Amino acid sequence: MNERGTEPYRLDNGLTVLIERMPDVQSAAFTLLVPSGSVYDPPNNNGAAAVLCELAIRGAGARDSRQLSFELDNLGLQRSESVATAHISFSGATLAGNLAESLRIYADIVMQPHLPADQFDAARAGIEQTLTGLEDEPRQKVLLELRRRCYGRPWGLPSEGSLDELPNLTHETVKLLFERCFCPNASILGIAGNIDPVQVRAIIADVFDNWEQRPDPEFETGPGGPPVDHIDYASTQTQIGVAWPTVPYRDPDYYAGWAAVSALSGGMSSRLFTEVREKRGLCYAVHASVNSLRDDARVLCYAGTTVERAQETLDVTMDEIKRLRDGISHDELERCQARAKSSLVMQQESTSARASSLAQDWYHLDRVTSLDEIQQLIDNLTVRSVSRYLAEHPPSAFTVLTIGPEPLNVSVPCGS
Repeated sequence: MNERGTEPYRLDNGLTVLIERMPDVQSAAFTLLVPSGSVYDPPNNNGAAAVLCELAIRGAGARDSRQLSFELDNLGLQRSESVATAHISFSGATLAGNLAESLRIYADIVMQPHLPADQFDAARAGIEQTLTGLEDEPRQKVLLELRRRCYGRPWGLPSEGSLDELPNLTHETVKLLFERCFCPNASILGIAGNIDPVQVRAIIADVFDNWEQRPDPEFETGPGGPPVDHIDYASTQTQIGVAWPTVPYRDPDYYAGWAAVSALSGGMSSRLFTEVREKRGLCYAVHASVNSLRDDARVLCYAGTTVERAQETLDVTMDEIKRLRDGISHDELERCQARAKSSLVMQQESTSARASSLAQDWYHLDRVTSLDEIQQLIDNLTVRSVSRYLAEHPPSAFTVLTIGPEPLNVSVPCGS
């Protein structure tokens, strides 16, 4: 083990552990990824993982729901639980001296959650309220529904669940999902902070060794939605979503693709903001970002505008996207690199960000990248390397989704 303790290791039950010492801070943080995200929702039960995430923290081990919250609060733990495509994530940050007890409690959460049947309806109702709120936020809904169409099933399923499938859920469905997916052999634990890696390894062995190994969870696959689609919504506004394939995080060309998208939509000097919003005043919001799964990725682009200017907004946005094929400028690359450096500096000061990065890196790459390595990859980008990437991976095979009172004319090639 090196001084920072970053060599990954596995417990006998298969749990992957990554520990990084950060001696210049006083805190410690962890992120535990459990393979139980929305891809594992049973057919016609999208939302099962979201309800499971809610129920998992309502009592565990010898603690009921109130006792569990009380103990976590006493530790000063800043915690979060969330559902993503592939995982349910449990994260927490606290003073370094409280890490051991925090890990003991979370071991109970993933190994012995109560999943109380009498609280199932309340947990499902909370998810339903969130989904109902999204129905009133078409700006968020267009990107959720765009993912459903541009990725194959189940990778495009909303991690929040679906209103039309939520009534199908039962407590037994959620309990079976826990029994199938909460297993150590496909889980990843990342820890960062002012800790002794040797002592932390001993704590992890003590609290997680008894986590029972199970077969790796599986899921069914299928096609995504139509490449061009429209959702009727009575409004004075139109929401536009555009997606196209890019390379995933594990690809050697990832940062070249990321730089290209940054030139397109990276701040107020980016092409989309300058051309679509500032010069022409076509929309009130426009942006694009890379969305990477482990083996697949898309650029997701959003524009919100009035019904009267929707067609022109789509046309001008598509023109800017297609213009990426001509490459980017030195100034655009320098701005992209400056933004990345600022982000990396902030990550160096955050144990929560680093713990999450350790776990996510292992999931996507089967290894850990240092912040220095990422900085070097970004510094090594050139206009030529980004232009080469764009020549080999020009924006194409688009998925276009609109939400509003009337559909738009889509004049670009869509679908594979």
